[in-house]
Amino acid sequence: IPYLLIFKVVVVLHVSANTIDQTRHEKEKHFLAADGKEESFPNLMDPPSLELSVVVPSYNEELRLPVMMDEAMEYLEKRQKENPSFTYEVIVVDDGSKDKTTEVAMKYTKKYGAQKVRVLTLVKNRGKGGAVRMGTLSCRGRLILMADADGATKFADIENVEEGLESIDEKPDNMAISCGSRAHLEKVSVAQRSLFRTFLMYGFHFLVWFFCVRGIKDTQCGFKLFTREAALKTFSSLHVERWAFDVELLFIAQCFEIPVVEVAVNWTEIEGSKLVPFWSWLQMGRDLVLIRLRYLTGAWRLESERKTQ
Repeated sequence: IPYLLIFKVVVVLHVSANTIDQTRHEKEKHFLAADGKEESFPNLMDPPSLELSVVVPSYNEELRLPVMMDEAMEYLEKRQKENPSFTYEVIVVDDGSKDKTTEVAMKYTKKYGAQKVRVLTLVKNRGKGGAVRMGTLSCRGRLILMADADGATKFADIENVEEGLESIDEKPDNMAISCGSRAHLEKVSVAQRSLFRTFLMYGFHFLVWFFCVRGIKDTQCGFKLFTREAALKTFSSLHVERWAFDVELLFIAQCFEIPVVEVAVNWTEIEGSKLVPFWSWLQMGRDLVLIRLRYLTGAWRLESERKTQ
C-alpha cells in the first residue's frame, strides 16, 4: 500500500507539473521607441552591450511606479554623468495590468529615450516571476537587477548588492548572484506585525529552509543582482511564475553551485501590496512543497540555456 501511495503521488506530481509557456506573443517581441515606432527586443543569449539592466515587474502600478522610477532614473542618470562609461537600461514589464501602467511607463521612454527605458507589455498576466523572467530574457546588461515597482528598497542600495557581487572571488563561468536582504530588520518587523502574521512569516521561513534553500535568510526581497551568465542559467529552468519564484531561482542556483551572497539593504513598507496575507502565504507554502517534490521525482528538471528562447 505505501508503494502504491507513493506511485500515485509521483503520477499526480508529474501530471500537474505545468510547464511554462515560453513562447512570446507577437506583441511581446517588440517595444515602442520614443517616436512610437516598433523595435525588437534582444535576446539574453546575445553578448551584453550595456553595463546594467534593471527589470521592474509591474502589475497595476500606475500610482506607485512613478515614485520608484523617478528615484531610479535620478540615480542612474547621476551615475552616468559622473562615469560616462556606465551604461544602463530599465525594462518595465507590465504584467497584463488593467490600469494605465504601460502609459505611465512610456512617459519615461519619451523622456529618456528607448535606449534607456523600454516597456514590455505582456498580453496576459503571468505573475511576478513570469514578468521578471520575460523582462530578463529581453536584457542587454552585463549585470541584471530585478527591482520592485513599489520602491520599497532604496535604489542607491544597488551599490551594496554590487559590492556583494564583487566580493565573490570564485565565479564559475562568471556566474554569481547578490541578494538584497531585510533579515536585519526582522526584529523590528516582528514587533510591528500581528501574532498571526509573525507565525505565517516564521512558518514560511521554516518551509524554505526545510524544502528548498539553506543559508539565505531572506529569499523574498525583490532586489536581486545577477551576472548575465547566472541569469541565463537560472531563468532557463524556472517553473514557478507566482510569488514563490524567488525560492525556486535560489534553489536552482544552489543546484548548479552558483555562489549566492546576501547583502543588507534599506527597506520601507509601502502601501498597496498585491499580497493577500493569508492566501498568498498559503499559496507560497504549497509551492515550496511542490518545488521540492517535483524536482525530487523528476517532474521538473534543470534545463540547459538553449531551451529558454
